[in-house]
Amino acid sequence: MKFKILVFLVMVGTWISAIQGQEITIRKGIVRDSIRINDSIPETFAVYLPTSYEPTGKWPVLFAMDMQGRGKQIVHMFREIAEREGYILAASNSINDSLSIVQNTLITSRMFNTVFKLFPIHKERTYTTGFGVGAQFASILPSVIRPIEGVISFGSDVPFKELIDPKNPFQYIGVVGRSDYHFNDLIADFNLTGNVRRALGQQKFIDNLLVFEGGQEWPDASYLQRAVEILTLKSMNKGNVPKDDEYITSIYNRNFATLNNFVLENDYLAAAYMAEEMVTKFKGLIDLEELKKRRKVISREKGYDLQLRKQRRYMQKEYFIRSEYEYNLNDDVLTLNYNNLGWWNYQMGEIKKFMKSADPFEKEMGNRLVGFINALVEDNIALEKAQNPVNEEALSYLWMVKTITSPKEYKNYLNIISDSAKYEDFGTALFYLEELLKNGYTDKTELYSLENTALLRITPEFNEIIEKYFKDARYDIIEE
Repeated sequence: MKFKILVFLVMVGTWISAIQGQEITIRKGIVRDSIRINDSIPETFAVYLPTSYEPTGKWPVLFAMDMQGRGKQIVHMFREIAEREGYILAASNSINDSLSIVQNTLITSRMFNTVFKLFPIHKERTYTTGFGVGAQFASILPSVIRPIEGVISFGSDVPFKELIDPKNPFQYIGVVGRSDYHFNDLIADFNLTGNVRRALGQQKFIDNLLVFEGGQEWPDASYLQRAVEILTLKSMNKGNVPKDDEYITSIYNRNFATLNNFVLENDYLAAAYMAEEMVTKFKGLIDLEELKKRRKVISREKGYDLQLRKQRRYMQKEYFIRSEYEYNLNDDVLTLNYNNLGWWNYQMGEIKKFMKSADPFEKEMGNRLVGFINALVEDNIALEKAQNPVNEEALSYLWMVKTITSPKEYKNYLNIISDSAKYEDFGTALFYLEELLKNGYTDKTELYSLENTALLRITPEFNEIIEKYFKDARYDIIEE
């Protein structure tokens, strides 16, 4: 892939350039939304230039992936960090998880080309990032678009390993919450020794792992900052940018203070994760003797040993529970075992007990299991929808399971009501109508416009339920 750099004109902190006839004005320090790729392609992206930006030299760039096309929002999220670290930010408004990987890759490639034309980018300092599905997409881009030197992945494991080109290595930084269901897989991948990795035929994908207290969510800004710092330090280590001793020492001291705070809070596992992160990212840049001694002291603490054993015990328990979920769901979908819906309801009751536990490690396991079971059902729904023809009964069963595992996700009830009414199975439709309303659904307009429900809506039973929850029904109830 070829990139060209255009000449820029400076006017009071404002940059003016042109792409195929377009005149583009970009002010430093301001997020600029909706820059078009060119006049003939309606795709747009958001961009941010740090106030330190000048057309001389080469600049690092972080491409952020939001699979709902919310480029401006995700650029704003990283703006302060990009300002401090001197990074250009860019994010497409046109990628979407409803598109194929190929379509999204082509859209992203066009954005890359445009950014490289507009700004003097350092090719050895080009990175991608994202959260969840966006992180998954960001992780496969280095194998299909070059140059990309690193990925910061938030809230995801390493996806599509078969698509990652081992001949084109890149730096992978994983950031995950301890209550995120991806946590187990990332920890397992990260902790594998070289011998175990070779025995399993696995490659090392994860170079750095940052662990925070939380679930499937963006961490606080300090973790975003630490992740970007790792990219900068790696560039110094590789000689892509001059070594800045003052910068290195400042980050080291700040990280060491964070480590000590974890110890003071008796969170020895968090301290151990922090020590491991520091050893990895400062290797070759600073004398690590003090840090290694601190890490050894932490590992000898009784509290550390207790916390590590508890975490491992619950992770092992979680592994077996997850395996049971996978087996039962596959079997239920294959046999359409409606009698097993009660079993799923029981399992959710058990998970809720875990989530209310006074033991923080059991509580984290409960939160991970909720995330896992919902992701498992969603994956199966996606698989069924991709079949030709679609197995409508299997799909309906999965929607039923989802009403149990995620009772506030109203679209699943609506899908069942519509699907059941289509085949005049009014008993099932009415049952899920009442369950929907019990769980707080209030959009009466959407309910009355639901596909396939014209006959259902004129039944006395339907109107009785509507009157019970909305206090008024659209149709009069006909007394028999």
